[in-house]
Amino acid sequence: MNPMASTSPATEPSVTFSSGGDLTSPPDLRLLHYNDVYHVDPSSAEPVGGVARFVTVCQEYRDSEKYKGQPELVTLFSGDVFSPSIESSTTKGGHMVPLVNKIGTQCACIGNHELDFGVEQFRHLASKCDFPWLLANVLDPALGENVPLANAKRTHMITASNGIKIGLLGLGEREWLECINVLPPNLIYKSATETAKELIPKLRAQGADIIIALTHQREHNDLKLATQMNGEIDLILGGHDHFYGHTLINGTHVLRSGTDFKNLSYLEARRSTNQPGKWDIDIWRRDIVSAVPEDKDTLTLVDKLTSKLKKKLAQPIGYTASPLDARFSTARTQESNIGNLVCDIMRYHYEADCALMAGGTIRGDMIYPPGPITMRDITNCFPFEDPLIVIRASGKKLLAALENGVSLYPALEGRFPQVSNIVFSFDPSREPGHRVVESQIGGEPLDLNREYTIVTRGYMGRGKDGYDAFLVKSEGGECEELVSEETGMLVSLLLQQYFLSLRVMGNWRHWGPSMDRHWGHVVSEVSTSHPSLVPGKPQTLSSTVEESDAGKRKSGWDDFTPNKIRRRRSSLASADGPLDGSDSDGDGDDNVVNEIEQDEKELTIMRRVFRKWCRLAKVSTKPCDDLKETEWEFRWTKPVVARVEGRIKIIGAEST
Repeated sequence: MNPMASTSPATEPSVTFSSGGDLTSPPDLRLLHYNDVYHVDPSSAEPVGGVARFVTVCQEYRDSEKYKGQPELVTLFSGDVFSPSIESSTTKGGHMVPLVNKIGTQCACIGNHELDFGVEQFRHLASKCDFPWLLANVLDPALGENVPLANAKRTHMITASNGIKIGLLGLGEREWLECINVLPPNLIYKSATETAKELIPKLRAQGADIIIALTHQREHNDLKLATQMNGEIDLILGGHDHFYGHTLINGTHVLRSGTDFKNLSYLEARRSTNQPGKWDIDIWRRDIVSAVPEDKDTLTLVDKLTSKLKKKLAQPIGYTASPLDARFSTARTQESNIGNLVCDIMRYHYEADCALMAGGTIRGDMIYPPGPITMRDITNCFPFEDPLIVIRASGKKLLAALENGVSLYPALEGRFPQVSNIVFSFDPSREPGHRVVESQIGGEPLDLNREYTIVTRGYMGRGKDGYDAFLVKSEGGECEELVSEETGMLVSLLLQQYFLSLRVMGNWRHWGPSMDRHWGHVVSEVSTSHPSLVPGKPQTLSSTVEESDAGKRKSGWDDFTPNKIRRRRSSLASADGPLDGSDSDGDGDDNVVNEIEQDEKELTIMRRVFRKWCRLAKVSTKPCDDLKETEWEFRWTKPVVARVEGRIKIIGAEST
């Protein structure tokens, strides 16, 4: 790491690397680099970031009087923009396309999160970008010889405004590729070094004056590439890591430029006067702090893009035939059917031995009644934006995690565990740390010396909520990360794709065969515990309209019968189903959306009042009954029945 690299936010640019050359002469090239951006809104801590401030800084480097008469700015991106975020869980990454175009991006490397929604969705989004996407060393033989995954390009040539030719190649690492379960079969991975040695001479033959590798791989892999290429690459602009860093190896600059619209790098390159064919490169880090004004046009664009979410959030995405118990009093003290369902989806998606998440992950604090599940339900219940991880840990550490989970019972603590493929019993009358009486993994007694693969939240992998046993090596712990936070998916996105895979009509148009193959397997496995049922009776368009009109809310308690609420929540569905993955603005009637929103507000008030009354009256509540077969009124999806299976057993005095 270069000792000159800045580590604290600053309003003005800070020097990352100085070549020692004459900065009074105009540069031959001006470059801007960024990577790994997810959230469009600013955060609360400096550097606050936010895409509107980010665009302001980009425009400064592009249009400022200071740079008049100099070569035009070339903007490069090193991957991860379409996911993960709460917004992308709903838009499937579409809201980011206008923003990366507005930034002025001219070339990008594919990151692992570009593929969270499958190859077909990435190709759809890439077709809307004003720039090419590169990935030279991951080939899909189904597309032809030496054709990269998703029909990306292997190399690209940019001719700067002064005629200098920039040769670009995109490279990814094997590690994140192996963590993605929704890729086409039989992909060919070639080492980054081997690929670079093959393609750089071709770029030179095409007249490239400078060679830049856009990569999406861990820093140590970029450093390895620089070492092995022995100066043949002038710049390695990397992504995947979420920190700012710079190293110079064998004349090759290895740079990564922070994350999340909070940082960027500005570079000036001048032809070396001492080494013909080489470049003197100066690098500045720029932090996007709150003192940077927000670009008004970008704010308007963000508002327009996020306003579309209102309609999409109100759309039904799935259907539950059983009540989903997301109450804190359930998820934080006992086995929950929604906890079981989500943990099972986590485990089967990552093909792990087991899954464990803190009950505090479930934030709905309500019973979701049988009927349509909307995107708003999912994002409200699972709002956290730390992705899932997969770790390898010993049985001893897994037992310690279970002990931590029940250590504060019966307090409503978020650490209480929800599990998959784990069955355990605990006695709350015992001392904390010694409460687990019996535990099994996959029907076999927990082996303290065996290594298990476990899906959990990144939050827990950082030792939060007392889960020190799951602390990963990068945080000072002992657990090996098989899927890191930089590679994992959000719980909300995982649930969205599970419900999409249950669709019968109105399927997501960019779903793709690889998504269908993987999620078909997940649904089949999850259904062993949580059946997905045959859709209900058919409805004609006319009957749907009549019943929808009859179900519209007027006033009074009669409008809040379960049947009428289900009908209103389903009223954004057409005759063929409510969601097709469209990017259009007109998904859903505004009046219907407003009506459903009003329903949600009033129901929220009712629940709070009723919950307070129950507490004061010392009345306990329980979930309602499952829907009967005759009540499954819509055919667009398969209803799911989430079950409690006795995975967590409480023994001793507290269980009576």
